[in-house]
Amino acid sequence: MARPAAGWIDRLPSSHLITEFSIWSSDLLRLADEVQRVAAHADVLHVDVSDGVFANTLLLFPEVVSRIRKITDLPIHVHLMVGESALINQINQFAEAGADAISIHAENTLLADSAIARINQLGLIAGIVLRVETPVAKLVRHLPRVSFVTLFGAPIGEREELDRHAIERLNEARKYIDAVKVDHRITLIADGAIREDTVPELRKAGAQAVIAGRLVFGASDLTARMKWLRSL
Repeated sequence: MARPAAGWIDRLPSSHLITEFSIWSSDLLRLADEVQRVAAHADVLHVDVSDGVFANTLLLFPEVVSRIRKITDLPIHVHLMVGESALINQINQFAEAGADAISIHAENTLLADSAIARINQLGLIAGIVLRVETPVAKLVRHLPRVSFVTLFGAPIGEREELDRHAIERLNEARKYIDAVKVDHRITLIADGAIREDTVPELRKAGAQAVIAGRLVFGASDLTARMKWLRSL
């Protein structure tokens, strides 16, 4: 099983924007070819998981991660959009499948602490995600135990238009992260409405990484698109 070398998170770029390639936007019928096509460009592979309840769309299963894990040593970041009844079980399954990082939602109020503890116990990178309607202050208590903080810039399932509060929310999150005293790196990630016209604004507001779907998988010239993203 291919895996990134230990300490991979500390080697993620700090001088330019980190790009996570969202597998959901790839050609899933040619998944292996797609992973190989983007391998030289992606910093991280991003896998969205939804149970069809927490978010309307039913998305991607552990077997997908297992197959990706066999063909690449790129870090795999799994984003769990699942209800609390399935959360710990899903963490265990995706960890076994080969995830390197797992992010859960702050809205999983009853189990968020236990879920993050389980991710850390498994030796994986833990992350916290906030829906666009969730107050940014909700992330503060989790910061000592997570390395990824992801803010949605649009409602889940409605990712075309950037919410009018998205920029100020990133600014607020950046202030909380900068103020916390921890001995590990915390990366602020923007997800939703990731387009050519929004990325520069998101970056300026403090985003250190973006979850890119069609922006990268649909690019007519991926090399040129990545040159631009890495200039930010």
